Amino acid sequence: MASRLLRLRSTSSTFQSLSLSSTLSSSIDRCFSSSSHSPPSSTTPEAQAYLTNLFDHVGQPTSATHPELMSPADITPGITAQEYIHRRARLLALLPPASVAIIASAPVKMMTDAVPYPFRQDADFFYLTGCTQPGGLALFTHHSGFCMFMPDPDPHEIVWQGQIAGVDAAIDFFKADQAFPLSMMPKLLPEMLKGATRVFHNPNTAPTSPYFKLDAFQKALANYQVKDISTYTHKLRWIKSPSEITLMRESASIACQSLIQTMLHSRTYPDESKLAAKVEFECKMRGAQRMAFSPVVGGGANGSTIHYSRNDKKIREGELVLMDIGCELHGYLSDLTRTWPPSGKFNPYQEELYSLILETNKECVELCKPGASIQEINNYSVKMLMKGLKELGRLKGEMISSYHQLNPTSIGHYLGMDVHDSALLSTDRPLQPGVIITIEPGVYIPPSYDAPSRYCGMGIRIEDEVLITETGHEVLTASMPKEIPHLKALLKMSSDK
Repeated sequence: MASRLLRLRSTSSTFQSLSLSSTLSSSIDRCFSSSSHSPPSSTTPEAQAYLTNLFDHVGQPTSATHPELMSPADITPGITAQEYIHRRARLLALLPPASVAIIASAPVKMMTDAVPYPFRQDADFFYLTGCTQPGGLALFTHHSGFCMFMPDPDPHEIVWQGQIAGVDAAIDFFKADQAFPLSMMPKLLPEMLKGATRVFHNPNTAPTSPYFKLDAFQKALANYQVKDISTYTHKLRWIKSPSEITLMRESASIACQSLIQTMLHSRTYPDESKLAAKVEFECKMRGAQRMAFSPVVGGGANGSTIHYSRNDKKIREGELVLMDIGCELHGYLSDLTRTWPPSGKFNPYQEELYSLILETNKECVELCKPGASIQEINNYSVKMLMKGLKELGRLKGEMISSYHQLNPTSIGHYLGMDVHDSALLSTDRPLQPGVIITIEPGVYIPPSYDAPSRYCGMGIRIEDEVLITETGHEVLTASMPKEIPHLKALLKMSSDK
């Protein structure tokens, strides 16, 4: 039990207090006697790479390595160990008796045979563990609490990829109740699944995780005992804590500042690729780790493609550009959209459509409050846009199908650790304080649409992030201009330089 490869701890600090079955206890003992992973000597390079006593190197930032980002109480910047412990307790309170929850980390995805894509952790795994590294597995049971299986140390990989967190870090840094090397998982997990009436897991990360192919898991799957853990985790993530709201505010602020700088840049460099590069540069210079998604930079007719991302066209004089952008700050995302003419001037047709979208945006934001729902706000936006488009002569008849040709999107979505956060929750759900949503009315008139040519090939969207509060709402992206006089003034500043 004293091995560096197996650390067991509970509130009473005894192995028996973990309430493990005697079968599992015996299984663990057998693993020690038969496992090829004997405890490394403290003088070997393997031990130096794997042990994390001081947490100077656990494969991700700590207060020792990044004091400018984190306090000693934090596991990830802005989120304390106590908050992660509280999240796990809330999950266990939701899990049915005699159930097991298994959540694997996100897989590493390859761009080529030797070049990986930048790694981003699965949101559920991140939310419950705080571990931002690949290769791990988290288990939750009422008997044993929170268990982590950590990747086995590979000296060759450490030379190439850097330090990783081991079982010591799982216990002492991530605050797991138990931790094992991943190589023991095929022997231990089947014992943990014995007697479980239901097994919850994350289908998005399961197929690439080694537990998925185990006979014990496949048997549970064949017996219809396996369910999606997102049923519970999406509920937990829906209402943001004060710490999460602080990070969301900061992420939104970074996105707003960066888009303002990009807007100023657009008059001199009206090119989709350059604007995409500019906004990413500005976000990262302000502390964002990555973009929340590939920026949408749609100039002219490209703006009528809702998630256009080629970003390879020069924006012509007189055209609008639609930019939908967001960044990620320590796991929390922003998402906003603005549409403007890089020339600094709206023509009359652009201005009348823009004004309709702007008024819809503002009225829908005012509807955001506890008890309302995204679906109710969407229904209001559809009526308002249909009426406005008909008055402008852009909508054919009263058919909703005609409207959906010009706007097939909803008014918004939940936002948090994923762009479409808590996606399993209905948009009919009454909003509560702490929920963050987007409000993003738009109109997308394709070049082929049967309308006067002056309207064809035009896309306009205005998107804001809105936090539901006890008394109503707070617009997290309020610092980003959207009124026509403000946009003109801002663009004039760039021409006066």
